Amino acid sequence: MPPKGIVVTMLFESLLNHAKNTPQEIAIQDDTGRFTYQQVAAFAAGLGKYLPMLTQRSNVGLLLPAGVGFVASFYGTLLAGKSVVPINFLQGEREISHVIADSGIDTILTIPFLAGKIKAEGIRIVDITQLPRPQGDGPIEQNWPAASAKSADDIAVLMYTSGTSGLPKGVMLSFGNLQSDVDSCIAYVGLERRHKFLGVIPLFHSFGMTAMMIAPVQLGAGIIYMARFSGHGAVAAIREHQVSLLFAVPSMFAAMAHVKNASAEDFKSIYALISGGEPLPGTVREKFTERFGMPIYEGYGLTETSPVVALNTPEINRPGSVGKPVPGVQVRIVDDDGDDVKPCQSGEVWLAGPMIMKGYHNLPAETAAVLTSDGFFKTGDLGRVDEDGFLYITGRKKELIIVAGEKVSPREVEDTLAQHPGVHEAAVVGKKDLQRGEVVVAFVLAKEGQQIRPDELRDFCRTQGLAQFKVPREVFVENELPRSPTGKVLKRILVERLAS
Repeated sequence: MPPKGIVVTMLFESLLNHAKNTPQEIAIQDDTGRFTYQQVAAFAAGLGKYLPMLTQRSNVGLLLPAGVGFVASFYGTLLAGKSVVPINFLQGEREISHVIADSGIDTILTIPFLAGKIKAEGIRIVDITQLPRPQGDGPIEQNWPAASAKSADDIAVLMYTSGTSGLPKGVMLSFGNLQSDVDSCIAYVGLERRHKFLGVIPLFHSFGMTAMMIAPVQLGAGIIYMARFSGHGAVAAIREHQVSLLFAVPSMFAAMAHVKNASAEDFKSIYALISGGEPLPGTVREKFTERFGMPIYEGYGLTETSPVVALNTPEINRPGSVGKPVPGVQVRIVDDDGDDVKPCQSGEVWLAGPMIMKGYHNLPAETAAVLTSDGFFKTGDLGRVDEDGFLYITGRKKELIIVAGEKVSPREVEDTLAQHPGVHEAAVVGKKDLQRGEVVVAFVLAKEGQQIRPDELRDFCRTQGLAQFKVPREVFVENELPRSPTGKVLKRILVERLAS
């Protein structure tokens, strides 16, 4: 990251440069049409001039679907000298109201379809569909607002976590955080302007925002946004638009693998399929590769890390790992005392680098609990680094189940259950128990057309060599599992169900 005080405007300067140098190149295609870089930049410039007239607050909310409206609003907000607060429109009224109150916003850019989600009082709702949309016919420099100078340390985005436990926390991401992460990923993966991106992850999510907006805009590449994901629709879009890059979560790849009329021919334009957001089950990776002859490259990151910190690539890939750290990332694997473990041993993953957040908004105690004095972020994830430098994520420290003093990693039990031929997916949590402190409980989804019994799965775990205390005490065969907008299983809801 550049030193404090160094002006970092690349996040929106790249949009201006493409509007000047390749004005008629298609930047975005969404459900409303096709838009050139000149048109997107003109829309952003108009907002950049308009927003300071509306609000004196430092933050502006975006309650928008992925598409040209979100992209132009994002860059327009930065041009106005303000920070972006992306709002997850799939959350409930309680979570959205919390984000509004905690971030201090009084203005939200949205569309009529989503405006009803805003229940908080005193909020200025701006319908971007009613704003004049400049066509960008003239030189963009004439309409480009005089953006406030921003240093690397200034906040660009206040990104609220998906709230897998409790209310969402606001993660403060600076210009330097985001720019350094995008630069590292572009260089490490070999991303180029010629690549065409398919956007299937919501842009209010850090993974979607960085991989599906900031990176391609910096490159001057084209992006196709899908308003609503479906496996069939994604395969069709890849085939129709000759997509070369797809970033998605594991459940999306699983859905694509189930598309009946899909074939390897549909993926001939692909340069890389990259999975993130949650662990990629080996069964999904193997089935996809077997069906289409295409590898899925798993990566790793968190909202607090802007988000990408490790990645497999077409050149450097070790299935089962999350790849090697991208340039600039330092990794430590530590024990409960914060001391480094021996090589190849497991421990908590600590990360340092220019992409690490500034902290949690309005939460100094929580910030101090996760950021060390020497700049490392305590992820709460368990992992190990092998002899060649590949990182493996083995579970969550906070999700460890303590059974009569013995530690159980839910990930280990989930991976074992996933090997059963009738299991599509498994989620493992701990349930309070008077005698043993906690016991292991599993929630599973059966594969289509398969019937499985709880006792059958418990016996299977034993035959696979799981210690008796790791074998689920109870197994629930479900029709669906509660999920976040990116497909991550919300285990807190499962825990609450067991406690009720």
